[in-house]
Amino acid sequence: MTFTGFPDEGLVFYEGLEADNTKTFWTAHRDEYESFVRAPVLALLEELAGEFGTAKVFRPYRDVRFSHDKTPYKTHQGAVVTPEGRGAGAWYVQISADGLMVSGGSWRLESDQVARYRRAVADPVQGVRLEREVERLQAAGWEIEGERLVRVPAGHSADDERIELLKHKALHATRRWIPEDWLHTREVLDRVRTAWRDLAPLNSWLADNVGATTKEPRR
Repeated sequence: MTFTGFPDEGLVFYEGLEADNTKTFWTAHRDEYESFVRAPVLALLEELAGEFGTAKVFRPYRDVRFSHDKTPYKTHQGAVVTPEGRGAGAWYVQISADGLMVSGGSWRLESDQVARYRRAVADPVQGVRLEREVERLQAAGWEIEGERLVRVPAGHSADDERIELLKHKALHATRRWIPEDWLHTREVLDRVRTAWRDLAPLNSWLADNVGATTKEPRR
């Protein structure tokens, strides 16, 4: 399937799901999800795979086991590409009734990864590299996000250089576009590809300095 954009019917589907997040609505409109959301997402990712790698498309069902919000379905469709063997640093894309979102970096780091991240941020060479890259992304219109401490992390001082970066426990950059006519065209492909390329230096820094976790997986 050739990617031709996200049909307006897909956004309308998510508007309906936001209003009626029930199994009854989902069952009645599942064909719309498959045709107007999932199929275009898969087509988009297939065209990006040659440059960025194979994506994981997230399931539409929410994990409600440990959540106070028991609504069963996600009101967006997301997908992530994590380069094999690089550990930290990935690309993300999401479509919803609110429009298109692209992101890159790391959303969750284990304790050993956080320790390596902070060690690198404090380093006079690697820390400056990240600081300049974050400044570049912000100047280009990216939002710098990620879980962060309110207080100064243990072992550091409020006077430390790059203290705001040191507070991060995860770090990613995000850009959002509200629905406009171009969302229904192949311009989406160009925008996502350009955005992901712009995020490559951040992902490389994370892969080089943070890498994969060494913690044993939970059983």
